[in-house]
Amino acid sequence: MTDVVVAGGGLAGLVAARHLAEAGQDVTVFEDSEQVGGRVTTVHEGGYTFDQGFQVLFSAYPAVQRELDVEALSPRPFTPGATIARPNHRSVLSDPLRNPTAAVETAFNREIGFADKLRLFTLQRELAGRDPDSLLSGGGKTISEYLRERGFSQRFVDRFAAPFYGGITLDRSLGTDSLVFEYTYKMLSEGEIFVPAEGMQAMPEQLADSARAAGATIETERTVTDVSGEGDAATVEVGAETLTPDGVVVATDPGTAADLTGVAGITTEIVGCVTQYFTLPTNRAPDMGKRIVLNAADDRPNTVAPMSAVAPEYAPEGMELYSATFLGSPQDDDEALSAVVREALGSWYPAANFEDLELLRTDRVPLAQFAQPPGFRAGVPDPEDPPGPVVLAGDYTRWSSIQGALESGRVAAGLLTE
Repeated sequence: MTDVVVAGGGLAGLVAARHLAEAGQDVTVFEDSEQVGGRVTTVHEGGYTFDQGFQVLFSAYPAVQRELDVEALSPRPFTPGATIARPNHRSVLSDPLRNPTAAVETAFNREIGFADKLRLFTLQRELAGRDPDSLLSGGGKTISEYLRERGFSQRFVDRFAAPFYGGITLDRSLGTDSLVFEYTYKMLSEGEIFVPAEGMQAMPEQLADSARAAGATIETERTVTDVSGEGDAATVEVGAETLTPDGVVVATDPGTAADLTGVAGITTEIVGCVTQYFTLPTNRAPDMGKRIVLNAADDRPNTVAPMSAVAPEYAPEGMELYSATFLGSPQDDDEALSAVVREALGSWYPAANFEDLELLRTDRVPLAQFAQPPGFRAGVPDPEDPPGPVVLAGDYTRWSSIQGALESGRVAAGLLTE
């Protein structure tokens, strides 16, 4: 007899399963794909590691520290800050307290004025004293409005904030709720951003191992087709099988969760991106260091990340791997997008030769995040909105992030064990 069914083997479902199993529940996770992870997946092919879309982990996220063994993931961190790039010009903006070797470059960076650098430092000190959860109760204005009210220049917005936070929120217009900016800026100031040596899917695989070690069962290629709850009873349809567990955690994507539970408040407004992966022989590659490169001129592409410089395991010896991310859902075909990337890189690094830059893979990710306009938190569904002993778990119940997904799994488990 299964006490609790978890529909969905993504981050939220796996965290919920572990906490439920640790509380003594007999838990079964049903995941409709052949592997766990949900939106966090990795492909290993030809000696390369491809994450589905550009994804990173923030080491300072409270849920990352609580739910994961970060050291066991063999973290490969990016260098703090970013390279600001436009045709024939590059400069570095970094946190001199966390990256002292870049202090001189940052101080003499003429892309960003001294007053804006001082405002960043002031904001960093201000947020250091704030509880992360309290930041999620704030916001209510766009990131653009927030930066303007704090006195940041339009030059700062155009050349740094728009591409950098465009990469985080997939919204270069900075129309996302400012609480996302405050929360993530605090996390960036207090920790690292990194990828696991074996790719981002190492994270859900570790969560799955922890859930199994606690006693949970995980069945892949099993699809939950119906969930119903009334009073203290629940019914779950899995293919031709009908289960009657004591509780259900619906931890699928938002659209599927809405279909399974009928909860009207689950968001259907999603944000996508396209990520392309390229390779270049190391002996012909420019030195990008380990920083994300921001396109200060336009959003095609918005960012380029030197993945193998950060994590050498991502590419065969003698080759480099780069990811380039376009925001939204551009209709250009793969080759047209790759030509745009090649042209942009050539303009940023005119001394390098990108004729041998080879496109390896294109990932079009229509559901990368859900939209987070000002005040969105007031409209997120309550995990207890479904009738009966059925609860929701997913970042859409909190905010669109790995932090939100991990935290939602813990919250859902608590509701069924309290």
